[in-house]
Amino acid sequence: MVRALALVPAVLALAACQPPPAEDGRAESARAFPTPDRPISAAGASTFSSEVQRDSVNEANTVMDLARIAPGMSVADLGAGDGYYTLRLAQRVGRKGRVLAEDINPAANERLGSRVLREELENVSIKLGTEDDPRLPDNSFDRIFMVHMYHEVTEPYAFLWRMRPALRPGGRVIVVDRDRPADAHGIAPALLFCEFASVGFRLTEFVRKPELQGYYAQFEAIGTRPAPANIAPCRISGEAPPKTNGSQG
Repeated sequence: MVRALALVPAVLALAACQPPPAEDGRAESARAFPTPDRPISAAGASTFSSEVQRDSVNEANTVMDLARIAPGMSVADLGAGDGYYTLRLAQRVGRKGRVLAEDINPAANERLGSRVLREELENVSIKLGTEDDPRLPDNSFDRIFMVHMYHEVTEPYAFLWRMRPALRPGGRVIVVDRDRPADAHGIAPALLFCEFASVGFRLTEFVRKPELQGYYAQFEAIGTRPAPANIAPCRISGEAPPKTNGSQG
């Protein structure tokens, strides 16, 4: 007992020398990934008050046509909010297709759930994600949509890295956003391309259309994912990261 008590001061002294845990607001699950070198837009409103206006310029149909959404596809709608794209994707993929709507806002998910029940959409599921992980099942989706939401992702490298295995072979990631500074509800295309490239995505299509209130970018996964420690963060200018050797599947 005396020996054990003698160890207590030494243990307390060692603890006092340890640095305090970081208090930068990052989730512990994101700390293996680099911090993005850009500001993050505050989360925007998720209400669907603008749906009539968006339909008046044929926004959703334009995006779904560019993405070649067809009956029977499996699609994820990330940052689904109150479901503007979720409902229209569900109609396009049909009864044999599937739509997974994901958001990090529990209240938005609840509102969308009520809407899905009201519309009797049996091909829609709803999932709660986190800021650094959309929590998508592996090898499950032909298309993953991120419409006017990517600029709000606080941990883009962790988020994209964990999202990537959810694509089926030949699958594509669709981003619709505005060419604005990252803290003004948009993201410069060069920076978007760089962040996707840093975790092993290649741009396959880029289109600017007024119907989108911005641009359409489409990506495919290539090669293998880099190990989190080997991801080089992009500079806000969109400068490409240096190549690394370490990788993970």
